[in-house]
Amino acid sequence: MAWSTRELADLAGTTVNTVRHYHERGLLEVPDRRMNGYKQYGVPHLIRLLQIRRLRDIGVPIAEIERLDSGVGTSPEVLAAIDANLIETIERSQRARAEIADMLQHGSITEVATGFARVAPRLSPSERSLTLIYSQLYQPEVMNDVSEMLDVDADAATVEFESLPADADEATRARLVEEFAETITKALANYPWIAAPETHLRRTPISTAVTMVETMHAIYNPAQLEVLVGATALARARADTDEVPGPRA
Repeated sequence: MAWSTRELADLAGTTVNTVRHYHERGLLEVPDRRMNGYKQYGVPHLIRLLQIRRLRDIGVPIAEIERLDSGVGTSPEVLAAIDANLIETIERSQRARAEIADMLQHGSITEVATGFARVAPRLSPSERSLTLIYSQLYQPEVMNDVSEMLDVDADAATVEFESLPADADEATRARLVEEFAETITKALANYPWIAAPETHLRRTPISTAVTMVETMHAIYNPAQLEVLVGATALARARADTDEVPGPRA
């Protein structure tokens, strides 16, 4: 029995182009031609093609099959590496499914980082944007802390800060600096890495700082930036002196 290239490809569940590619790579022997010039494949070609397909289906690279020449097996090292890749793929798929489940339950939230779909409804637009930026700058354990921080109702100072208009008067800004500093002081106490995040970065400190400055200027107006800078400085000063803010008169 002799098959044409197309017939062989159909039997093996692949394409003519794939068969030709395997010929070019030297994986599949080129058969003799009939009198009319067409290739004639036999059972050995079909078996070899099925063996190649079997290896490709489990993820063996073409280069490894080439190295094996006409062998049908592969090294334990290669199989172990393929297995590790499959485990990673499965874990990634499981994370994606968990994220989709969150989206189905809490709404299709794509403007927040992975893992934040559950808290997204309570976040302001700027906070949602920040989760995306943070996910590229900070390591996973930091993102867990960020999620924990956001998984509570925002205090009055945070709510006012998020909605502060650009033309807010000086008195309002000064008052909010004091109030928002208390919020930041509590965050510094609960999450010490905020004061020294260098060991928790995915990128260099300079790259992170530049990205954060650009981000803050993009999502906050001048009044908010003034309050944020002032409140952060005040909170850090309090932390340095271990000053605990008391109740306001």
